[in-house]
Amino acid sequence: MGEGPGRTEEEWENDGAEVNDRSCIVSRERMDPDRLIRFVRGPDGDVVPDLKRRLPGRGAHVRLDRRAVDEAMKRRLFARAFRAEVTGPADLGGLVDELLAKAALGALGLARKAGQVATGSSKVEASVRQGKGLLVLHAKEAAEDGRRKIAAARTVAAAEGFNVPALDPFSGEEMDLALGGGNVIHAAILAGDAGSFAVKRLSALIEYRGESSGQDLASAEEALMRGPAMK
Repeated sequence: MGEGPGRTEEEWENDGAEVNDRSCIVSRERMDPDRLIRFVRGPDGDVVPDLKRRLPGRGAHVRLDRRAVDEAMKRRLFARAFRAEVTGPADLGGLVDELLAKAALGALGLARKAGQVATGSSKVEASVRQGKGLLVLHAKEAAEDGRRKIAAARTVAAAEGFNVPALDPFSGEEMDLALGGGNVIHAAILAGDAGSFAVKRLSALIEYRGESSGQDLASAEEALMRGPAMK
């Protein structure tokens, strides 16, 4: 057993997942499984996203990119990969987005329960300045003044070698639901197993949406690898 409150979410998806590289059916590029979405053909011929890579049957993989998922449907590449006729859903790209967002919000909830999320502008600033933050989250409607204050703390952290990206994939209402209410506008994911898992799920969502610069993703991956800050 690992750390955290019960190690829910299927042991944070670490046990029994596919470990071999797979190829994207759109680009034919061979990639690490974490950069791909696995799909299977359901009993009724539907294309079914398998984010945990555990559903039985032949799998087809598409890179973490909504445009690639839409292209795979448009070009009937799933039928070719499964060697069988397939049907919808009509908006497969949108369904995958919803599932990735749900997974990211669920991971945030796990991190909160593990004590690895700070909320509120002051606590977020402090955690970032102290080198304890892995990633800052702003609600989409967050005011520029609050963003600037936390950006200043991120600049201080960067000068000490801690690159802390800031993202805003969710509304305040979504963050409230994931983090236990309290009108959450700013949050910081802190170092630790649950925090690193949340960063991983958020990075997948952001990459899929194409909303993050390469530097944001590189910083998130760097934070994920460095582990707990020695402060």
